Amino acid sequence: MTKMTHDTIGIDISKLHFDAHRLTTGSHARFDNTATGFGAFARWIGADDPDLVVFEPTGACHRDFEAAFAGRLPLVKVNPLHARRFAQANGTRAKTDAVDALMLARMGRALELVPDRPADEIQTVLRELRATRSGLVRDRTALMNRLAAARLPLVRRLVKARLAQAERQIATLDAEIDACLEACPKRRRAAQILTSIPGVGRITARTILAECPEIGTLRHKQIAALAGLAPMTRQSGNWRGKARIEGGRRHLREALFMPALVAMKKNPDLSPKYDQLRAAGKPHKVALTALMRKLIQLANTLISEGRTWQPKMA
Repeated sequence: MTKMTHDTIGIDISKLHFDAHRLTTGSHARFDNTATGFGAFARWIGADDPDLVVFEPTGACHRDFEAAFAGRLPLVKVNPLHARRFAQANGTRAKTDAVDALMLARMGRALELVPDRPADEIQTVLRELRATRSGLVRDRTALMNRLAAARLPLVRRLVKARLAQAERQIATLDAEIDACLEACPKRRRAAQILTSIPGVGRITARTILAECPEIGTLRHKQIAALAGLAPMTRQSGNWRGKARIEGGRRHLREALFMPALVAMKKNPDLSPKYDQLRAAGKPHKVALTALMRKLIQLANTLISEGRTWQPKMA
């Protein structure tokens, strides 16, 4: 049974500093978002570790804090939108660093949140490599568009040089990601299982393993919700709205889009599902989203059972 949290600390993190609020004492302090500040924060906590430390992901700003205290403190990252709505539900309209830290601490206690499972070092590396690769892919697309529009020989030559550099860097990152996966037998096997699924290539497998370390350990509904692919029912009284997907991990969801397009044509298990939904009058986008959900659930099941994909017997 999960212990109810009582001693909860809320952390509001920005680029230069972070604010901390401890509920049991009502104390508040601000620290530099540096290694020196992390040490000061640890001394501020003292010998009595809290039950929960709640913070919001803030891009690059929170990563050093998370890396410094993962495995040392019971950390939990909360969705910024959920945190803001919690504050509004408490009647809090002000938005300052100190108030945000207080609201995060209250949120942890009121909702009885449980600590996240600490990410291991390889997982942290994989996420950063994946994020860097995604940025380079966006740069490559922009350069290709610029090259198509360029007319001056000098401009075309410069853009081609930058495009070649981006290609080399993407290849370097791909090799490094593969090396990380190969270094871990569990991840190496998971990559083999993922790429056995028709439509799931090496790039998609890398993204899934970087963004979803929980894969293979969750139930069907949990993995769908984590990817933001679980339809949310919308109804009130006699009113019935269309179910929609929302939330979840965007990069994970985006990685499943192209594999779903391939599965729509090439996967003998999922293609009939798409045809069935379309025949029932479902729009293309809805049917495709259903395939994305089926894909991540299939991947979760296969990794859980440690087996590669095999076509269903007729």
